[in-house]
Amino acid sequence: MNNTTTTRKVAIVGYNRIPFARANTAYSNVGNQDMMVAALNGLIDKYHLQEKLLGEVAGGAVIKHTYDNNLIRECVMKTALDPATPACDLQQACDTGIESAVYIANKIALGQIDCGIAGGVDSISDIPMAMSENLRKILLEARQAKSLGGRIKSFLKIRPKDLVPLVPRNEESQTGLSMGGHTEVTAKYYKISREDQDQFALRSHLNMAKAYDEGFFDDMITPFNGLEKDNNLRKDSTMEKLAKLNPAFDKVNGTLTAGNSTPLSDGASCILLASEEWAKEQGLPILAYITFAEIAAIEYVKKQQNLLLAPLFAASRMLEKAGLNLQDFDYYEIHEAFAAQTLATLKIWESPELSTELGLKKTLGAIDREKLNVKGSSLAAAHPFAATGGRIIGVMAKLLNEKGSGRGLVSICAAGGQGVTMIIEK
Repeated sequence: MNNTTTTRKVAIVGYNRIPFARANTAYSNVGNQDMMVAALNGLIDKYHLQEKLLGEVAGGAVIKHTYDNNLIRECVMKTALDPATPACDLQQACDTGIESAVYIANKIALGQIDCGIAGGVDSISDIPMAMSENLRKILLEARQAKSLGGRIKSFLKIRPKDLVPLVPRNEESQTGLSMGGHTEVTAKYYKISREDQDQFALRSHLNMAKAYDEGFFDDMITPFNGLEKDNNLRKDSTMEKLAKLNPAFDKVNGTLTAGNSTPLSDGASCILLASEEWAKEQGLPILAYITFAEIAAIEYVKKQQNLLLAPLFAASRMLEKAGLNLQDFDYYEIHEAFAAQTLATLKIWESPELSTELGLKKTLGAIDREKLNVKGSSLAAAHPFAATGGRIIGVMAKLLNEKGSGRGLVSICAAGGQGVTMIIEK
């Protein structure tokens, strides 16, 4: 690349997803490819992309079977796109969807491609389970045996305990704690009360229920496998109902429950990105622009309360580069992995002492919470890991397009003490 290369503006042209479903419910009989293809074909139909050769499709899944190898390319081949459209898999835990958007956006900005799709999918219902190490060795030995007698001899070594499958554990390998376990530490450390968490969760459900009633999601979701809307949404949720739920992680002194935490879930989402020129040539709308993005990581092994707080550093660096203050936004979309994690983020932003203790350069200050997750977020919609980024970017782009102008901040935390933020403008 030569030094005269200039960057191009990156437009968000379209979005689509399938309804998100709690694990082992509506999508218990489908997998990653089925869901991703449905989300992609919904986008293709909506924006008349049949037989189009796009620059690239990027995305991924956090939970994958071996048959999901080369997942996104396999999905593209099953859609109505030109089969010559290239694709690649990316994975960065819960940041996967938004990092895929950054990947495609950077290629458009540098002139390498004119358009592309970013997305993500995850199925907890179709979770891969491994065999025990002893069973694996016996099967390998039997396969290598040179006679039927040799194979039988190997099989006779199998014991009942060898047949118990190894179910993947939802925990950080560095600490042995689950995300919920870490967030219990966060809630205690930053003194986030159970009542505040429940109130925050209730607001998410009520905001999303209202958005559905008003038709906000009508052009954003493709029905799939008999589901027309997110089945985690609780329109009739109340503080009284939430208060009756038992702690989910720390059974004795915990404040995190099934009501103020996101459930394990299934789903897929995608967004269409392009240069202004390509969008205009195709007669497609320009909903908003991606203008800045930042990724950060944080130490969380010694300081276990930090696991989901990396977006604080990403936001701080991004705002400095953009020359903006935290208050210079019309909307904020902060991923609600847990109510406690989002509330801790807001508390640290507002507190000079906590900001300094965490290591931030400065206190960013309070935001207008009426501008936060105004259509509900992950606590209501649920959180299929890699699919959340596309859902949030799509909501932000539509909010700004409907307003006609403005600026939005997107923030997503992820396993491994990582986080990504983005600025979207109209």
